[in-house]
Formats: sequence, C-alpha cells, structure tokens
Amino acid sequence: MKDRMLFLKELQNFDKKFQFIIQQNKEQQQINYFELCELMDDYSSFIINRDNEERWANMKESIEILLLTDKLRMNASVCVQILEKYRALLLSHEQEPVTDYFRNIENCIGKEFGDFEITSQSKVLLIGSGSFPITLLMVAERTGADVFGIDIDDEAIQLGKQVVNKLGDHLSIQIDQKTVAELAVIKQVSHIIFSSTVSNKYDILEQLYDITNKDVLVAMRYGNGLKSLFNYPMQKVDDTKWHIVDEIMHPQDVFDVILYQKV
Repeated sequence: MKDRMLFLKELQNFDKKFQFIIQQNKEQQQINYFELCELMDDYSSFIINRDNEERWANMKESIEILLLTDKLRMNASVCVQILEKYRALLLSHEQEPVTDYFRNIENCIGKEFGDFEITSQSKVLLIGSGSFPITLLMVAERTGADVFGIDIDDEAIQLGKQVVNKLGDHLSIQIDQKTVAELAVIKQVSHIIFSSTVSNKYDILEQLYDITNKDVLVAMRYGNGLKSLFNYPMQKVDDTKWHIVDEIMHPQDVFDVILYQKV
C-alpha cells in the first residue's frame, strides 16, 4: 500500500509540473526551455525504468488510475509540442541543444520498419509531423526517399517548414496542413508512420484502407502498460482489412512500433 501511494504521488507530481508548463504557455509567459527539457528527460527515464514497469503492473486498475493515465498522456503530449516549438525557435537562433528525450526519439527512428527497408524509391508519410520533424529529416537523409509530413497545428507546420529549410533544404521533404484524404500523393505512398501522440490514429488507419495502395506498410507508434502514460496504446483493428506483420519492441525507448499491412 505504501509503495502504491508513493508511485501515485510520483505520477501526480509529474502531472502538476506538466500543468504548470501548459498554463505558462497559455498565458504566454516565458518558459525555461532547459527546465522543460529536464522534465521531459526525467519523465522518459521514469517510463523506461523496468522497476517502474513492475510497480505499474502491480497497480490495481481503478477509475483514479485511468483518469490519471489519460491526464498524464494528454498533458505530456502538450508539453512535447511546446518543447518541439521551443527547439525549432532556438534552431532559428543557432542554439539547438539535443536532450535525452530527443536522443531517445532519434534512436527509435532507425529501427522503425524492422526488416521492411525504406529505399530512395520509397514515398514516406508521417502523420503528426510536429514543429521539429526529426523523423522526416532522418528518413530523408538516410534513405533519399521522398518524405511528406502532415499536422493539424498551423504553427507546427510553419515551424516545421523553417526547420526543414534550415537543416534539410537539399532533401525531398514536403510538409502540409492537410488530412490524409487531401494528400494528392496518398495513392503513391509506400510507408506511413503515425506519431505516438496522435490520439485518433486508429480512426485515421480506418480511413487509409480505401485511399492507399494495396502494398502500403503502416508503422504505428504506440505504448502499452507504463508507456501508455506517454503514448496512445494499441487498439484492435478490423482483421478483414489490416493484419499485423511485425511488432518491434523497444525496452529502452519511449514507444514501441506495430506494423500493419492490408489483408
């Protein structure tokens, strides 16, 4: 019981810190970028800590836990968005520190599709590209593929384009504020990546069935268990449309990946 209360208190403390940052951002107050980096690094380390995974597994599911999980996931996602925007702005001023959180994401990208190779002939779509589209930059740089990013946040789109212009103007990268159905290239896309913080990713996956080609490969970033505090978890899919071709587990990374193809 004591350990349960201590664990809950740790989670609640993270949530209080997230809410404080979000409120500062809403009020357009100056946010300490390095303190925010430290907070996200601490949260990432907390989530990939195996001891904490065991503590989480021993927690009895309750309304309290479910509500706290939803709050933490949502608030952590908002803080990631704020962090990416600050990183993009710092880049424009030639100051762009790399935090443990961003290193973790970069490490994940190289393992995204497992044995399903992206080549220079591929067309790759990232859904939820964000203000600092590191995935697009790394995929384009490493493979020479044509890459596309979409996001619903106009500010993220504008900052993302600035980052690409500064770091990847020699690469084939296009970012738009569009839905998957509005993308002219959607039928030619060979690989699709879902950001783990896209809340309606399984609804979008359902839409993709009718508008993509028969061989498209979808990498769904997700987090179950303790990782669900940072990522939206895996859901069941219509098994007459999609089937799982691989599950790529990353014990030391903040999200795992499940690969889908059409039946």
